[in-house]
Amino acid sequence: MTMKNLFAPILDRSALVEKVFDLRQADARIVLANGCFDLFHVGHIRYLAGAKELGDVLIVGINSDFQVRKLKGASRPFMPENERAEIVAALRFVDFVTIFPEATVEELIRAVKPDFHAKGTDYTVETVPERAIVREYGGQTAIVGDPKNHSSTDLMTKLAGNR
Repeated sequence: MTMKNLFAPILDRSALVEKVFDLRQADARIVLANGCFDLFHVGHIRYLAGAKELGDVLIVGINSDFQVRKLKGASRPFMPENERAEIVAALRFVDFVTIFPEATVEELIRAVKPDFHAKGTDYTVETVPERAIVREYGGQTAIVGDPKNHSSTDLMTKLAGNR
């Protein structure tokens, strides 16, 4: 058995949609969480663990390298998308990982139609940008994790000695 066999599958969108179809036939509750997950920290763990508690299957969408650069700046991401996906896939409570190339998670939500779209505590249900799309098909938006007092940017600032 290789280490990769221990990880959750990292699937492209079409394979993920097929898998979700099969899971729905088995009445699984699908949860989607998403983020950059650049320089993984305890806030990420708590967010994803909280997301898993909402349902049976946790899918994690990872922003592509191109989109992370647009969101966070030219020096980011610190780790390439495939490595970020592999780290997330290694978590025991993550069932599937996918990398999405769009600027927002909206198209992935439309494709998967999760029962729950989980966001971190830096949002409220009312401020989640994708909440209307989730509502359109009858899904729910949920806020999970601990207070947003951890970030990759803060970690890099500390590592650079710029406290």
